[in-house]
Parts: sequence; structure tokens; C-alpha cells
Amino acid sequence: MARLTLRPDNSCFFSHTQRANSHTPFTRTTSFQRFHFHLSSSNHTLRLSRIVSSAQQNAKETQRVSMAKAKAKVLTDLQVEEVEKQHETLSWNWPPWKNLPQRYKLIGTTSLAFIICNMDKVNLSIAIIPMSHQFGWNSSTAGLVQSSFFWGYALSQLPGGWLAKIFGGGAVLEVGVLIWSVATALVPFLAGYMPGLLLSRVLVGIGEGVSPSAATDLIARSIPLEERSRAVALVFGGLSVGSVMGLLLAPPLIQNLGWESVFYIFGLLGIAWFLGFQVLEGGETQLNAESLSSAQDIMTQSWKTSLRELNGSLKDVPWKAFFQNRAVWAMIYAHFCGSWGHYNCLSWLPTFFSEELNLNLTEAAWVSILPPLASIFVTSLAAQLADNLISRGVETTVVRKICQSIAFLSPAICMTLSSLDLGLPPWEIVGILTSGLALSSFALSGLYCTHQDMSPEYASILLGITNTVGAIPGIVGVALTGYLLDSTHSWSISLFAPSIFFYVTGTIIWLAFASSKPQSFSEQN
Repeated sequence: MARLTLRPDNSCFFSHTQRANSHTPFTRTTSFQRFHFHLSSSNHTLRLSRIVSSAQQNAKETQRVSMAKAKAKVLTDLQVEEVEKQHETLSWNWPPWKNLPQRYKLIGTTSLAFIICNMDKVNLSIAIIPMSHQFGWNSSTAGLVQSSFFWGYALSQLPGGWLAKIFGGGAVLEVGVLIWSVATALVPFLAGYMPGLLLSRVLVGIGEGVSPSAATDLIARSIPLEERSRAVALVFGGLSVGSVMGLLLAPPLIQNLGWESVFYIFGLLGIAWFLGFQVLEGGETQLNAESLSSAQDIMTQSWKTSLRELNGSLKDVPWKAFFQNRAVWAMIYAHFCGSWGHYNCLSWLPTFFSEELNLNLTEAAWVSILPPLASIFVTSLAAQLADNLISRGVETTVVRKICQSIAFLSPAICMTLSSLDLGLPPWEIVGILTSGLALSSFALSGLYCTHQDMSPEYASILLGITNTVGAIPGIVGVALTGYLLDSTHSWSISLFAPSIFFYVTGTIIWLAFASSKPQSFSEQN
């Protein structure tokens, strides 16, 4: 017969038989214990043992550990995801210009190239003074050396415009910067050998000569009309900034390190821009597949373009239609007139301040900074004014005529006052010339926007045409000024009188024939 027993956790067994003097069927204890019931038989015993409870506890512990691990894994994944997001954010925000629109990046890098461009252009106007003393050059020889830059500048205008149209402005600008920078760094090695010196300056002119057309192509293709004046002002305004920096840095470099140092240092700056542009361009190609074609891609494509296709593209340019258009001739003559005054002042004002106003090299350079420095502020104001007028509905041609008239008449009036013997002290003459030359920057919102206004497709070639003629004053005018100075010893006759004449006649032609209306030259051809 089976016996039912109760088994506590402490392994004590209690019999079903009542103990003496006990009033309850079970023995009282100070604490309740968990009992497991066992049904025993003679052959086998069924037991619900603590093993089951222990297994359950182990299962729960395993489940708890698993949940803890899963929770830790989730936290780890979240932390990793957060770190990745932070890394992505940092990567996305660096470099600082990464999120800027592509057209702003193009304008910024082009403006920087133009800053270096004029630094390499004006360095000779300061260095020519100690170089003339060292090599015994007179004013005619000094004028010849300075004018040699414009030989290459004039020769490269039309090729630069054509190449910019075929290969893109970015590629042409890139190669131009490299050419003029290397040629600038070679000047000290060739200074004692006149043909070599002239050749180096011709190469500088060639490199810088393709830059305006390249920049014009970039602006015409990527900048909308209502932003065009500001884009042109920012890019070509870099020339004024470059003039300021060149005139500011050249005197201390010459006095402390010799005149050779300005050519070495300024040339290396251009080479650094070229190398930096490669890095920036490579990053842009990876980040923005829909951006404008990079210069590297354009150059790769250019090598694949056959000579026959290039010749065909050159024949497709509507040259006849260009020269049958009166507005184009107005641009050509206006560019010639503006360049006569600008290039002659750029080349000869430091010498004028040194010899006529009796300023030393540093003082002459500092004073020469004032016109381009003031031009920076005038350029921004003129561009804002022009774009606002156009956005308010004023006809584009009217805006361009107003701006260009200010650019011509202001320096003409100021040069007239400076050339007359009015007994003005030197610093008043400096102030008058600074004001006139600064206001001539209105041309960046006048003449220099008209190419894009008339034909975005052929803007670079149109600028190449006008800039070719505009380079002639650099060749003839700069050398002629030196010759007249040796012959007459008069700054009024040699420097100011010709500039005044061209400023006045240029204003008349511009007001009569200039136009910014879009032209379909291909159909006219």
C-alpha cells in the first residue's frame, strides 16, 4: 500500500501519525517551507525534485543574460550609428565650402586666380625701379620691358576665347595660371639677358591673356542674368585686390630680400593655386556628379577631340556677323580706350609718384595702392546698383551705358585736374587720381557685362576680340609713354593727355552705339 509523505526543503520527513500532545496534524515551524510531494511505490518513485526548480532558475538566468546582451548590443549599435552620423556630419560640413552652390565655388576660385594674376602683373611696376638702377635702363628701355607683357597678352586673347568655348573656361584658366606663374618665377634668371627677359614677360602675358575669356565663359554659362553684374564684379574685382596685395607686398620684399624675391614668391603662389585647384576639383568630381564638368574631365575630353573637329568649330564661329554689328565695334573701341588709361596708369603711376611727387619706393608703392583699393569698394557698389536696376525692370542697355559713362568720364575729369598746373600739393593730386581711377571700376558693370548680355554662347570669343584690341594700348601706349617722357619730360603730355582723349571719345561712341540686346550671331552669319 502506498504511503504519502511530505518532504520539506531541509530534508526532514514528517509521518502521517500524530505525535503525542499535538493538536494539529502537522508540526508547527517558525517559517513556512516549500514542500515537494513524492508518491512512492515499491518499484519506482515519482518525484518532483528541486532539479526542475533549479533548471527553471537557470533558464530564467540565461534569458536575463541574453536580454542584457541584446540590450547592450542595441545600445552599441545606437552608439555606432550615432558616431557614424557625427562622422558623416563632420565629413559633410568639411571643407566649409562643400555645401556652397557650384556657381559660387567657380566664382570664388576664379576670383582668387585673378588676384594672383594682377600680383604678377604689378610686381614689375615696382621692381622696375631697382632693376633700372642695377642694369642702367632709361625710361624707354623700362617702357619696353613693361610693354612686352602686353605682346603675349594681345596674342592670346582670340585663341583664349576660342579654347574656352571648345574646352571650357575652367581648363583654359587652369593652364593659363600655370604658364604665367612659371614664367614669373623665371624672371630673375633672365633679367640680365634682355631677349630672355622679354620672352619671360611675353609668356606671362600669354598665360594671363587667356584668363579673361576663360572667366567670361564660366560666368556666361553658369550665372543667371540677375546675378551677372555681381559675378563679374567679384571675379574681375580680384584684379584690384591683386594690385593692392602686389603693391603692398613688393616694397618690403624688395628692401629685405632683393627685387628677385617678388618674382619667386608671387610665381610660387600661382603654382600653389594650380595644385590646390587639382585637389579641390578632384573632390568636387566625387561629391557632385551633376556639377559643371571639371577641368580635368574637360582636358581628358580635349585630348580625344580631333584636329579636324577643332578646325570645324573654329570655322563655325560667326566672325562676319561679329564685325557687321555696330554694338560689337562699340565694345571694341570702348575696350581700347579703357585699357589705354588703365594700363598706362598701372605701369607708370609708381614712377610718377616717385619722380614727380618725390616719394621714396615704399611711399610710392603705398600711394599706388590707393586707386585699386578704392576700386574694390566702388566695384561692389556699382555691381549692386546695376543688378538692382535690372531687377526693377530698367533696360539692360541703359544700365550698361550709365555705368560705362561713369567709368570713362570720372578719370578723364580727375586726370585733367591733375595735369593742370593748379599748384596742388602732392597728396591732393594723389586723392584726385585715386577717386578717378576708382570710379573707372564701373566698367565691370558696363562694358565687361555686355559680352555675356549679347551672346552667352560666344561671350568668351567676343571678349577675346575686344581684349585683343584692348591689349594694344599696353603694347603701344606703355612704350610710347616712356618715349614721350624721355622726349618732353612732361607727365601731363606723356601720361595724362592721351588717356583723357580716349576716355572722352570712348564715352561718345559707347553712348551712340552700345547695346546689350541678345544677338543671334549664328543666324546673321
